[in-house]
Amino acid sequence: MMPMADRNPRPDLTRSTLAVLFVGALIASTIWIMRPFLTALLWAAMIVISTWPILRWLEAKLWGKRGLATTCLIIVLLLVLVIPLSLSVGALVENMGKVVVWVHSLKETPVPPLPHWLTSLPVVGAKASAFWEHATAEGPGGVLTQIMPYTDRILAWFGRTLGGIGTMVLQFLLTVVICAVLYTNGETAARGVRSFAHRLAGSSGEKAAILAAASIRGVAMGVLVTAIAQTCISGAGLIIASVPATPLLAAAVLVFCLAQLGPLLVMIPAVIWVYYTRGPVWAGVLLVFALVAGTIDNFLRPILIRKGADLPILLILVGVIGGMIGLGVMGIFIGPVILAVSYVLMQDWIASEPVKEPSAASVAQPQA
Repeated sequence: MMPMADRNPRPDLTRSTLAVLFVGALIASTIWIMRPFLTALLWAAMIVISTWPILRWLEAKLWGKRGLATTCLIIVLLLVLVIPLSLSVGALVENMGKVVVWVHSLKETPVPPLPHWLTSLPVVGAKASAFWEHATAEGPGGVLTQIMPYTDRILAWFGRTLGGIGTMVLQFLLTVVICAVLYTNGETAARGVRSFAHRLAGSSGEKAAILAAASIRGVAMGVLVTAIAQTCISGAGLIIASVPATPLLAAAVLVFCLAQLGPLLVMIPAVIWVYYTRGPVWAGVLLVFALVAGTIDNFLRPILIRKGADLPILLILVGVIGGMIGLGVMGIFIGPVILAVSYVLMQDWIASEPVKEPSAASVAQPQA
């Protein structure tokens, strides 16, 4: 007979520790290698999940050809990059001559006096007034002489900005490539994610994965539809107030709304321009449109997201706002997903152990 010690061998602690360390090192190495592609991969996953119903609809309309439907959506994604860049470059080239003439005309332009409301400010009014009087005494040439030492910094900032734009374009192209792969093999990727979630947390994990996809789709619908609504309201106000370059300003409003910065960054300067050129009446009309466009997202976006994902409104708001503060634009999508997964897992964990109702005998108190 085998001794008792051989029947129940003690666990090999060294082997278990080394196995855990090896798995951890493998996971860390994988993340480190994938780090340059993580941003593009996350954006591609969000785009594909959000537009998957559109892909299926196109596939049904295009004789069941997945390749044709994928090609159409990829062309749309490329146009999202090409059209704004073309408009920006065209506007820059078109107005470059005006900018150069304006910069040269600054040398002969007299320095205007400060408005009274600015000089009467309690903290900065006196300092601003003294600085402005000194600049007025020296004339435009003196002001330009003081500004010239900062031109190197401005050029360096401009170079970094161009470099950032180049990196953004590269990330966008990489995102488009990953989107094409996911569109083609979407069902396989979805099965893999659901199988992995089921392996981690059983049916609760699979349910959380499905709800995460619904949350991404709901947030995307809420963000996009809200941005379009804000752009339409802002564009209508710009047209009514006869503001020049309305299409370009409306495009800027759309970009700012998609980036969750709001339309007021464009509309407030437009209101100020209308006030000085057309009077307070038209400025008031445009201000009404600006305020409506700037506040409509507070209730329209949560309603649209709620329709896409059956989650509490408070959970959605906390996920969107907290994710945006912590992770930027991408956090708008990641925040609700994380809270949705946590919410589902917590619900299932609580429901797995139902609370036992007290019996009538235990509730009844003995009479004194």
